[in-house]
Amino acid sequence: MTPTRPRGDALAGLRVVDFTIVMSGPMCTRLLADAGADVVKIEPPDGDVVRQREPLRGGISTYYASMNCGKRSVVLDLGTAEGRRIARELAVQADVVVENFRPGVMKRLGLDHETLARENPRLVYASISGFGQGGPRAMTPAYAPVIHAASGYEMAHSGYQRGSERPANNGIFIADVLGAANAFGAVQLALVERARSGLGQYIDVSLMDSVLGMLIYEMQAAQFPPERARQVYEPVRAGDGWVMVAAVTQKNLEALFDVIGHPEAKTDPRFATVAEKEANWPALLGLIEGWTSQRSGAECEAALMAAGVPCSRYRSVAEAMADPQVAARGFLAELEHGGATFKVANAPFKLSATPTAARRDVAALGEHTAEVLQERLGLAPSDIAALRRQGVFGAAAAA
Repeated sequence: MTPTRPRGDALAGLRVVDFTIVMSGPMCTRLLADAGADVVKIEPPDGDVVRQREPLRGGISTYYASMNCGKRSVVLDLGTAEGRRIARELAVQADVVVENFRPGVMKRLGLDHETLARENPRLVYASISGFGQGGPRAMTPAYAPVIHAASGYEMAHSGYQRGSERPANNGIFIADVLGAANAFGAVQLALVERARSGLGQYIDVSLMDSVLGMLIYEMQAAQFPPERARQVYEPVRAGDGWVMVAAVTQKNLEALFDVIGHPEAKTDPRFATVAEKEANWPALLGLIEGWTSQRSGAECEAALMAAGVPCSRYRSVAEAMADPQVAARGFLAELEHGGATFKVANAPFKLSATPTAARRDVAALGEHTAEVLQERLGLAPSDIAALRRQGVFGAAAAA
């Protein structure tokens, strides 16, 4: 690849006001901050609830830090008229506003797109919610586990497991991560279109749509049930754990048979076509496991990958983070707070000329309140002190 001369941050100068909490919204705005946007996170006096979540290191939640590094923190009590007024003034000056409250909350606060766009028609405004802004379920509360169940994801996932009646449990918040990625992409589309039209627009991101849209095969099978259940690649036992072998193409399969010592299987009619292979899936897995079970996962992976057969041993997250490939790509960024260090993920994409990386700063709650109000709204220190006495930054700040 020909080296490209760096051109600075892709989103430098972009003003973002972030009214989000927990995961889907914060992950979206962190991606914006990674690309150089000035993200101002508006927090209640008690802060984003994730600030208290373990793991804790250096006096902060590294879970919170991984989703909010690189942002400035402003505390405003939106339960006060002055808090709402200041939030509105900050939002009106922004290029992008992102929120992930239940539909209707921002309108009650006077911070909805329609209200703000009357003063700033260039505003790009993204709302992330469980079921979207309209429809019969729009007002129902929803967190990622509920969306996983409602979308069919959990039942589809369980359907691929063998010997389990209870739907598989899942502690990974897929809905939130997908929603964040979709919101981030939609914001970029709106900004590109704004460059042409001069006008912003409203973005409605549904976590339900995000997950259901991921079930590509399953949606088609739901409409047109296949005669035979879909076969999926399954873990096979190794001498010290499990491995995944995915011999997808016929070339992969033939190479696999050579490695595992069954070259005769290349002409076995049971595996001659995709349909026959799927019809004889247990027999195929039996051949593979007869070989893998006699070797360590690392030996299986090395031998099969060398032959061009996709294979990996099952690893822990810690083992995956230690993979030399992860280091070679610079995927992990090291942050520091209170004398302690920890790693967070960078974005999974790289641009040749504009950097995207986690910013090292993790703001304390309300750390930038005075700075942002002076910079954006031109408030004097005496004005900010008066607001503090009024409780705009919370009762503790007022005291």
